[in-house]
Amino acid sequence: MMIDPTRPPATKAGRGPALSPFGLLPFGPLVAAALAATPASGQAAEDGTTAVELAPMTVTARRAEEGAKDVPFGLSVTTGEEIEARRLQTIEDVLRATPGVSVNSSGGPNLYNVSIRGVGALYQMSMDDASVVLNIDGTALTPHYSGLGTLDVERVEVLKGPQGTLFGGNGAAGAINVTTRRPTRELEGYLRGEYGQENQHLVEGAVGGPLTENLSGRVALRSSGSDLWVDDLKTGDPLSKPTDLAFRGSLLWEDFDGTSIFATAERQQVKELTNLLVLMPYRDPPVNDLTPGLFDDNEKTMERYALEIAHDFRDMRLTSTTSVARSDFTGLVAYDRLIQQAMGRGGEYWIVDTSEETVLVQDVRLSSLPEAPVFWVAGINLHHGDRSYDTPRNTYGTGSAVERDFTTRRYAVYGEATVPVAPDWKLTAGLRQAWEEKTYDAVYHGGGMATPDARSLDDAYTTGRIGLSWAVTPETTLHLLASRGYDPGGFSDYSNQPADSVPYKAAVNRSIEAGFKTLSADGRFELAGAVFFNDVKNNHLLSYDPNTYVTNAVNADTRSQGAEIDGTLRLENGLTLSAGLTFIDARIRSDLIGLGAGDVQSGNDVPDVPRWAGRFSVGWVHDLPVRLGSLPQPALNIRADYTHVGARSADPQNSFDLGAYDEIDLHLGVMSGGGELYLWGDNLLDETRDLYGYFSAPLTAYGAPARGRTVGVGFAWQF
Repeated sequence: MMIDPTRPPATKAGRGPALSPFGLLPFGPLVAAALAATPASGQAAEDGTTAVELAPMTVTARRAEEGAKDVPFGLSVTTGEEIEARRLQTIEDVLRATPGVSVNSSGGPNLYNVSIRGVGALYQMSMDDASVVLNIDGTALTPHYSGLGTLDVERVEVLKGPQGTLFGGNGAAGAINVTTRRPTRELEGYLRGEYGQENQHLVEGAVGGPLTENLSGRVALRSSGSDLWVDDLKTGDPLSKPTDLAFRGSLLWEDFDGTSIFATAERQQVKELTNLLVLMPYRDPPVNDLTPGLFDDNEKTMERYALEIAHDFRDMRLTSTTSVARSDFTGLVAYDRLIQQAMGRGGEYWIVDTSEETVLVQDVRLSSLPEAPVFWVAGINLHHGDRSYDTPRNTYGTGSAVERDFTTRRYAVYGEATVPVAPDWKLTAGLRQAWEEKTYDAVYHGGGMATPDARSLDDAYTTGRIGLSWAVTPETTLHLLASRGYDPGGFSDYSNQPADSVPYKAAVNRSIEAGFKTLSADGRFELAGAVFFNDVKNNHLLSYDPNTYVTNAVNADTRSQGAEIDGTLRLENGLTLSAGLTFIDARIRSDLIGLGAGDVQSGNDVPDVPRWAGRFSVGWVHDLPVRLGSLPQPALNIRADYTHVGARSADPQNSFDLGAYDEIDLHLGVMSGGGELYLWGDNLLDETRDLYGYFSAPLTAYGAPARGRTVGVGFAWQF
């Protein structure tokens, strides 16, 4: 996904040979120079008219406003308009639509392993174990919030490469920066409704505008749901009927002398969404053989309250962000009779997990003003997290219950600057020093006894980056960046006895990136590319044995290298073309012998990372040669998106591959004024897409298929 400069700032099979990214480095300047020679379409045309120049995209990828082209590392941006047109209803949907980003989930509301450029926990060990930071309006969260909806979102920025310098621990692979729409001084809003196959339904709207001379407000609401795409074998009905209700309210006070106060409150509640464990190969349609109604009590509630106070001085901006995020989760995970029988066991087996979490984040920073000749930011940050992860009961009762409590205390100081060092050359340097304390307290029940266990972990670590950028022309920039990322150690959420709760080690990522960015003078053509190399020491691997249900925290070294390119071309006739292609070779570099799920060999592929992934999109807005009475001129609005994801290994043991797939999505609408009626189609090729896969020796594999082909209708109205 490339940036959209039209929006103003406010508003084993099938695998090719390994490729060394350093072999591409000599071609970077040649490509950039060729791109720089592209004629700017903002000049006078043959008929004497002047093409309209589009404003460049402003992002906050470095905690302060700057142009996307000026960010000295790989960056993909998905705008709110694209999110709505492509029906990317959750952050997970956006990530899956971004080449170079991999998501391992079981379709449930709590488990999301996110990797960028082949870097990420091989399996998530705990709710705060992540290699990718999720940041929403300045609030740093962990990826288990990736199920949050994209309600009233202005843009989603995917920051590639280590981001620990400005976003702290858990950013060794990158960061996801979500910006929601703020209130404005004009009355505005929208309403959208959809209905499609499998009872997919959505009603969403937002309204905002001035309340007083200095105060503006905005309210957004979404209600959605569907039938689950996996059926219950006993009844033939959907296994559950998930619903999602989300709300956000915000107030913005401005004194017009450089001071603003932005307050946000939001809440999202998801019911009956379940983790899917489906025997492979899947039946058509996919099924589970379970007791009906087993997931009726599954529920996850996420809340966030934030207060941002900012003041512009003559040469800098002071920003204070205070946020509290809460989540409350109850989920039942079930092995159905089909899986149990394939493993030589009896009937269904299920466990119930519950979790409560509260995270307080305080960030205070000074930064340069937009358009300043020198970009800089410096600040202090504290993060306090308290959570539980309990297993109160399973199929056999409460006799083996486990109660687990965790705390995290993290403090940091940070800074980064990009300064001119010569004509057309800039130096970027950033550093962060963090201190962290974690505790773990648990009680294990079994055999009529309760066994307590308590541990603590202290750590201090440094992250940072240094790089050079060269403005070859006013339109084209080359950059070279070296970074150090860090994922702190911690305690597994899934320990069932004291021996399982030994803390896992911290992971360190040493990364190198070389790339280019070009943006034409009129903003209609843009292209970015990079080659990269990541060397991760002590990456996090959760070893799980499905035969005994025992988990262990393990560390393993990994390495990834690859290349990516992404571009967009906007033509004068309303046609927009965009494409992206990513190659990643990600390998495990450690031998791990004696794991319950099987041995891991050095040289194995990192799971869930395809060698090749790409996309191609076509959008066309064209006036229709008809009139609809007194209504404004109608226009055809067409968007087609093609996505390819190559084969990738299902697990660290490389037991089997998840198949490659191709997906085509379509949006076909007629617009008039601020309204649109449209048809939508998802996964029109009806290809099976695996959300994850796992293997249980000797012959059993299970996973979760994503939803198949569905179509529907919708309407949207903006004012």
